[in-house]
Amino acid sequence: MERSLLGLNDLPDKVLIIILKNLSQLEAISTFIDVNKRLKTIVCDSIFTDHLTLMRCLSDKFCRPIFDPLLDPMLDRFCLQILPEIHRHIKWLNLESSSMERILGATNYPNLYGLGLYNMDTEIARSLFTEESFFGYAFKKQISSIVINNVVDKKLISMRHTLLFTQIFSLFTNLKYLYFDPSARYSSTLSFDNAPPTVVSSTLVELHVTFDKFNDCLYLLDGRFNQLQTLYVSMFMIPLLHPKNSNKEKIPNLKCFSLHCDEETKAYDELIVPLIQRISNLEKLDLCFTVISKPTFVDGNDLKKNIINRLLKLKKFSFNIRSIIDLDNQTNLPSNEDIQQTFQDFQDNQIISCIDYFLEVDKGECLIYSYPYRLKDYDQISNNFSGGIFKCVRTVTLCDEHPFEHEFFLRISQSFPFLKILTVMNDKPQRNKLQTEPKKNNRALPIIRYSHLVKLDLTDAHDDYIEQFLVDWKTSLSNVVRLSVFYRPLLRVTRNFTRNTTRLNCTKVIPLCIYDNGRLSQHIKDYFPSEKVFEVL
Repeated sequence: MERSLLGLNDLPDKVLIIILKNLSQLEAISTFIDVNKRLKTIVCDSIFTDHLTLMRCLSDKFCRPIFDPLLDPMLDRFCLQILPEIHRHIKWLNLESSSMERILGATNYPNLYGLGLYNMDTEIARSLFTEESFFGYAFKKQISSIVINNVVDKKLISMRHTLLFTQIFSLFTNLKYLYFDPSARYSSTLSFDNAPPTVVSSTLVELHVTFDKFNDCLYLLDGRFNQLQTLYVSMFMIPLLHPKNSNKEKIPNLKCFSLHCDEETKAYDELIVPLIQRISNLEKLDLCFTVISKPTFVDGNDLKKNIINRLLKLKKFSFNIRSIIDLDNQTNLPSNEDIQQTFQDFQDNQIISCIDYFLEVDKGECLIYSYPYRLKDYDQISNNFSGGIFKCVRTVTLCDEHPFEHEFFLRISQSFPFLKILTVMNDKPQRNKLQTEPKKNNRALPIIRYSHLVKLDLTDAHDDYIEQFLVDWKTSLSNVVRLSVFYRPLLRVTRNFTRNTTRLNCTKVIPLCIYDNGRLSQHIKDYFPSEKVFEVL
């Protein structure tokens, strides 16, 4: 170790900084702060200390983020020794709920302006975000930026997130930036439906927020944030209901607006378009939702008529809009080329479109999006998928009324190089399925490699797709993959867990088997050596 340190000490500062940046931030600080004066000066520099993350960022078996406290020895060292030494350099702290009070109370932070708070327990947060607490006393006027991600409410009381949201504005009188995502959309969400509290701020400039419904967005845009220039809204649903807030006045201060919605909406023409048209000085717009119950697809002509021609100051327009229409024996249905023609005069934008007509369910779907694709999810991919490289995407859903062949899965693996979660929904058997491994000199069937896949759902897939992923000369799995699958199809494909060509990939699989009745095969635990076979009735 001494030789290594002597070697480091001989290097110029620029080279040392490059080396230390390859370590984790906390590892670099805790390892070298006591070595000598020179290394201490470097690791205490603002490059390493102005933004500190004092928690462990992990992920669970379903690839959801987990934020855990530092291990006790590391937490003790930072609170008792390191933070008091570097406190003047710290401008931003990322903390999790259980260790937050101890870290904030370890020393004073004269230059701290921002906090990222994760796994926030609502009871702890509400007791902390008061003027009477040490936190309120110390940071009331000092904090200008806050990120709150994943609010934990053990009692699932519906108004707690809303009260916490309100409390933030009551306490922090100089707040300019707030990211508030409770990440609990199916239990307790941020909503102003019932007796909304008074929320007012004359300082807030940028807000990122997750809502339950569209009315909550209208509530925030009624003038109570008169300095707001940037608003990013994600919401669970936009129902076609008469809005409680019927304000039709212009919203002149807002320059950037992003609207994402999880569920399908019928309210595109009735609610979404009128709101966007009210934001008269909008310069940047981002839209992501699925529209249903329109007689025609949303296309370039629709966007020009309702949005672009109405917003004269608009400089950047990004979107990901899926339209679903009922075919109802319609004739003269548009082709993908017809849709592309409507975007011919879109300036500085590459627009991708993809149309599918699903005759079995009498539906048509059209996806239009501005390239490059920036979402982490890409849903409802069919055989009409045009390809491309999607480095941001981590979750993909495949769905079609026509079979997926080996070449299609090859295209998917190449288009989504960082794919982690894949769902296949297709009950049609493959047409070009090979029953035996091709000869080594036959390169017509390359092995498909999934370098990052960790979760695979085949519960709505034909047996052929289970085979597609488990046969080792068709697919190569690099990681341990959690496979959701019905037990009986898995039994068939693996031939009662004795088939040699599926054995290798099964050593990398943890099956979450769904079965109705009967006893599990005695071979299953030998076939899956991880011995982590989950059974779901």
